[in-house]
Amino acid sequence: MTEPPTAPFAPFEWMLSARYLRARRKDGFISVIAGFSFLGIMLGVATLIIVMAVMNGFRKELLDKILGLNSHILVQPLETPLTDWKDMAERLSLVPGIRLAAPVVDGTALASSSGASGVLVRGIRADDLNKLTSIANNIKQGSIEAFDENQGVAIGQRLADQLSLHAGDAITLVAQHGAVTPMGVMPRIKKHKVGAIFEIGMSEYDASMVFMPIAEAQSYFNRNNDVTAVEIFTADPARIDQFRKAVTGAAGRPVFLVDWRQRNSTFFNALQVERNVMFLILTMIVLVAALNIVSGLIMLVKDKGSDVAILRTMGASRGSIMRIFLITGASIGVVGTLVGLVVGLLVCLNIDSIRQFLSWLTSADLFPRELYFLSKLPAEIDFAETSAVLIMALTLSLLATLYPSWRAARLDPVEALRR
Repeated sequence: MTEPPTAPFAPFEWMLSARYLRARRKDGFISVIAGFSFLGIMLGVATLIIVMAVMNGFRKELLDKILGLNSHILVQPLETPLTDWKDMAERLSLVPGIRLAAPVVDGTALASSSGASGVLVRGIRADDLNKLTSIANNIKQGSIEAFDENQGVAIGQRLADQLSLHAGDAITLVAQHGAVTPMGVMPRIKKHKVGAIFEIGMSEYDASMVFMPIAEAQSYFNRNNDVTAVEIFTADPARIDQFRKAVTGAAGRPVFLVDWRQRNSTFFNALQVERNVMFLILTMIVLVAALNIVSGLIMLVKDKGSDVAILRTMGASRGSIMRIFLITGASIGVVGTLVGLVVGLLVCLNIDSIRQFLSWLTSADLFPRELYFLSKLPAEIDFAETSAVLIMALTLSLLATLYPSWRAARLDPVEALRR
């Protein structure tokens, strides 16, 4: 009577695969290769997850900071100055999905106290400034409660540090275009009380933004009761195209619209390109580790040739031999991928604490605010990207085992025993 064929992935196949993975004196070198393959896949997966999370965190943090302070749609006048800005702002605020329509007066100036620094002065109404949560929720000193009445200004924390200012101190602003005299146009110099100091967390804005009451800004920049533009903040910046037509209709006059994607397209396109390139480069780490699995399994097959021949003479099928080495190689890839996933997630969840520890250990600032614009190192884990990394690593690990396993299954027992 013939015995029924062995079911795929039988217990003896798992047992032999586990024994081949354990190091012994005569095949210790093969186990070392397997260990390096495991480390390579683990580090590759962890690095991919960490880098992609940090890139996502950068994009999200920068997008939140930029869109929290700058408008989603900028409405600029055409043909005639924007003197009807109050009525236009009221009409635009009634459009469904628009949470704020803020008229602004923009201009540049030189801020000075104990030092000097170029700044962007933005005139804005007190009610609109209080609705900008990126400012209103991050006041470090002073208050913006009576922003219009006090005729003071709100400045960023980094600008205050540069000029050694505190709430209640005076800051001198020098505008390029001032009064017209027989000697020509003279710069306008005026002192303002620092009513509030804010810290958004993005160094570029904290070091260069000065908010001023809109009436004061109109007088300071010689505006004839008009404004530079009306800034619109929507409920969902991702659906900005749906708001453009409604805004054009509600404006009631010829206007020119610029949305946040057009104003920041170069910046975010560069981030996306860098993110894609980093993914491709770091995938090579996993690929190299997978090639190590191939070389380790090929050496294992040649070392275990007599064992394979004996198993074949005892009745093991080609499929069983192939599955034994398939399990051996795949185990390295699967365990390395899962450990890399755990390591990557742990690092992402504690990325800023690790950064602070390394900065303390090396006595160096590893994440300078002036260079990266943010006050802390962000990390945003994306489920779809993490799943893609896992699938890619598992697929490469599985593909790496196919050729050596097929070579083991094709081994001729007679030739193996003769040698």
